[in-house]
Amino acid sequence: MFINNFDPVALEIFSLEIRWYSLAYIFGIILGWILAKKFFIQDIEVKNKFDDYITYLIIGIVLGGRLGYIFIYNLSFYINNPLDIFKIWQGGMSFHGGLIGVIFASLLFAKKNNQNPFLYLDIVALVAPVGLFFGRVANFINSELYGTITNVPWAVTFIQVDNIPRHPSQLYEALLEGLFLFLLLMYFRNKFSNKPGVISGLFLIIYSIFRFIIEFYRVPDEQLGYILLNLTVGQVVSLIFIISGVILFYLKYETR
Repeated sequence: MFINNFDPVALEIFSLEIRWYSLAYIFGIILGWILAKKFFIQDIEVKNKFDDYITYLIIGIVLGGRLGYIFIYNLSFYINNPLDIFKIWQGGMSFHGGLIGVIFASLLFAKKNNQNPFLYLDIVALVAPVGLFFGRVANFINSELYGTITNVPWAVTFIQVDNIPRHPSQLYEALLEGLFLFLLLMYFRNKFSNKPGVISGLFLIIYSIFRFIIEFYRVPDEQLGYILLNLTVGQVVSLIFIISGVILFYLKYETR
C-alpha cells in the first residue's frame, strides 16, 4: 500500500507558491502545442494560424473549466464566497466545462478566419489526453478526487484525507483518459484523417466511456453525492457527451 503525503506546492519563491496543479496545466498546454505543430497539423493555413488559436484555446480552457466547475459542481459555495472564484491555483476546474469552452473558442476562431472549426478541434482532441494525464497526476498529488475504500494491493492512503486505503482513481484516469486514449486516437487518426470531425466525435465517446466507468471507483463530490439512478454528476454529464459524440461521429463519418 502506498502512502500519499505529497505537498501540493511544487515551489515557493518568497511568498509566491507554485503548485503542481498549475504546472500540470502549463506543461499540458505547452507539450500539446509542440506535438500539434510538429506532428498533427497537415493543413498549411491551420498551421500558420495555430499560434494565434492557442490564445483562444487557453481562454476557453480556463474560463470554461472554471465556470463549469462553479455551475455544475459547487454553485452554492461560490455564491457565498465570490472572491474564491478567482483562486484557480487551488483547484476547482471541470473538464467538461473546459471542453465546452474549447468548442466555443474554436467556433469563434474558425468563424473569424472563415475555416472549418473541426480542423482545429480534431487536433485538440489528439493532444488533449496529454493535458488530461498531467492534470490527473496533479489531482493525485493534491489528494483530491480520490477513490472509494478498497483492499486491493495497489491501494493508496491519502494522509491529507484520512488513514483509509482507497482506489487511486486519479491514476486510473491518468492511464485511461491520458495514455490509453492518446494511443487509441493515434490509431484512428490514420483512418479518418480525411473526415474532419470524426476524431472529435471519437474523443467525446471514448473519453466519456472511460470517465463513466472510473466514476464507480471515485468518491463523488461531497456537496453533491449521488443523484439520478445512483449515478454521479460526472456520470450523467458523461452520458450526455457520449450521445453527443455518437451523433457527431455519425454526421461527420457520413459526410462525403
